[in-house]
Amino acid sequence: MVKLLWLISAKDDLKDIYDFIAADSTKYARHQIKQIRQRANVLKSNAYAGKIVREYDSDSIREIVIGHYRIIYRVINDKLIHIILIHHGARRFPRLLK
Repeated sequence: MVKLLWLISAKDDLKDIYDFIAADSTKYARHQIKQIRQRANVLKSNAYAGKIVREYDSDSIREIVIGHYRIIYRVINDKLIHIILIHHGARRFPRLLK
């Protein structure tokens, strides 16, 4: 099974998502974060479940989608995935992934 490592950037994104939604509903904010985390967990059994991120065209940088959110991740090897960022589709995509 593959280990998921949530990078600080992705954790910050989750916090921002939570804070934004919680302004209206803490219950829905918790639900949304739970859904994002559960969706990411599919990668534990299939690292290449997501599609290649079109902005980067690299086989190792991939995404899975839940609702309006894109979970961007990098396959490091067959044992490790870095969750890089959580991106809302209505926002401008960041220029550079480190």
